[in-house]
Amino acid sequence: MNSLWNRFKYSVQADLHTLFDKKESKNPIAMLNQYIREAEKQTESIGKLLERQSKLKEEMQKELTESEKMADKRRQQLELAQTAGEEDLIAFAEEEIAAYDTRAAELSESIMETAYELISLERKFEEMKHKVKDMKVRQLQLMGKENVTRAHRRMDKVISPENADSNIASFGEMKKYIENLGGKIDREYEISSMERRLEALEKGNDSEPKNSAKDAEIV
Repeated sequence: MNSLWNRFKYSVQADLHTLFDKKESKNPIAMLNQYIREAEKQTESIGKLLERQSKLKEEMQKELTESEKMADKRRQQLELAQTAGEEDLIAFAEEEIAAYDTRAAELSESIMETAYELISLERKFEEMKHKVKDMKVRQLQLMGKENVTRAHRRMDKVISPENADSNIASFGEMKKYIENLGGKIDREYEISSMERRLEALEKGNDSEPKNSAKDAEIV
């Protein structure tokens, strides 16, 4: 099982910040997303191996129980063979007892080692799951910062387009446009007003009666 951790390409002891210390051209969030996906895949794989290791320990425990049970049975049979004076049965029972005792001793040692390794691996596995969880939290933090950065950039494009290349008109440009439009409307209104007054003068002048020649003679 130790080789499993040697093959595990992402060390669970590594500090998350070292991932971003490298000056890379890639998007940090994209890198982190890929890192998390790989870590989750590895975590799932490790979890299955740990589950299998636990089942193997249970199987060894069953074999140990069976070996001890058979050794006790042969001991009882050995007593009966000795009482009956059956030399061949005595020899067979003794060989069986030795085989079962040896097997039980080996299984007991293996179970102890497996239990120790399983505890160690389970602790590392829990630590690894915490690291993955920390990465997910870091992912949320970076996504939040990215959203804020994008929002600032888009607002800056509107508020201060001189600092960013954008097709969106800024508030200043819109204000200037409205002011220019207003001035144009005012000028057109003034021109129209003047024209109306001039036209009114013309109409008034045309409506006034002209002095006749007779009136001129009287004067």
